[in-house]
Amino acid sequence: MADAPVFVHPSAIVDEGATLGAGSRVWHFAHICAGARIGRGCSFGQNVYVGNDVVIGDYVKVQNNVSVYDAVRLEDDVFCGPSMVFTNVYNPRSAIQRKAEYRPTMVRRGATLGANCTIVCGVTIGEHAFVGAGAVVNRDVPAYALMLGVPARRRGWMCSCGVQLQGTGRVACGCGAVYEVGEERCERV
Repeated sequence: MADAPVFVHPSAIVDEGATLGAGSRVWHFAHICAGARIGRGCSFGQNVYVGNDVVIGDYVKVQNNVSVYDAVRLEDDVFCGPSMVFTNVYNPRSAIQRKAEYRPTMVRRGATLGANCTIVCGVTIGEHAFVGAGAVVNRDVPAYALMLGVPARRRGWMCSCGVQLQGTGRVACGCGAVYEVGEERCERV
């Protein structure tokens, strides 16, 4: 992977100045802006937009029709499902410029953002959290949390392998990972 070439589909636009790590792939009709910093082995599906003030880690997958706007940070191994949405202004108006009011959004390592979910700006999604399809996240999400609904509420805990954990106390997943699970938090041991 260290020396794998970057692939950019002929219909995609990667502005001069954008940084793409080895082995990254940019598919049909995607647009990567000049200031974007992208790690190794990333994949950007059809019709993806990545803004200037965006930092993306290694092995991130951004599925079709996702816009990653300025002030969004995605750590390693994040999955952005088809047509999910990031915002960067909390109270937008067409006639009022609010670029100085962008609220930063952080998505920690290994998190999954399901298809058609919305991440309202200014939140942090914890590592290995799992946001279900169609959920609307408007507050911080703890590590390993399973978030569902509108607005999103925690409905359980997820293993880093993507399987929902069952029970409380010391809980083992079928993959072999062990967690200490409580009412308000989940930690891998």
